[in-house]
Formats: sequence, structure tokens, C-alpha cells
Amino acid sequence: MSVAPAEVDLPRSADKPTPDKPWVTIVWNDPINLMSYVTYVFQSVFGYPKKKAEKLMLDVHHKGKAVVASGAREAMEHNVEILHGYGLWATVHQD
Repeated sequence: MSVAPAEVDLPRSADKPTPDKPWVTIVWNDPINLMSYVTYVFQSVFGYPKKKAEKLMLDVHHKGKAVVASGAREAMEHNVEILHGYGLWATVHQD
């Protein structure tokens, strides 16, 4: 005697794969670091030209935060560790 296989309902989420969302490094405004220092850190850590580093610093200052890098989670976590070493407030977030 043979047994027919059971029907299985797959969850709807399996029908649509979710896109791989990038990870970002966010620097937050703080009451301690000077704007010139934050610009210096962005140039030193990321190799940004002064103009780009100043724009990101102004975003941090006026908007309260700026996304300074994006990529793989491990790389963004490494960025945060380095930025913490410079005394900046930074976090990793999946965009």
C-alpha cells in the first residue's frame, strides 16, 4: 500500500524574497567635539576630501546625525569601533 504525499502550504513570505538591505554607519551630534575635529576625523578615517567631510559634519551638527558610510555589517561595525576610538558617537543601522 502506498501513501500519497501530504500537501504543504508554504508561507506567503517565501514567495517574495526580501532584498538585502545595506548597513550604514551613523554619526550623531554630541555636545563635546568641535566641528573642526569631526571634519578631521572624517578625513582621517574615511579619506574624504575636506569639502565632503565638512558637509557630513554640518549634517551632524544641524540635522543631529549623518550617514558617513554604507556596506557590509562587519565593515560598518568596524567603522563604529574606530569612530568611538576618536570619541565620536556612532552606531550601525540596517537601512
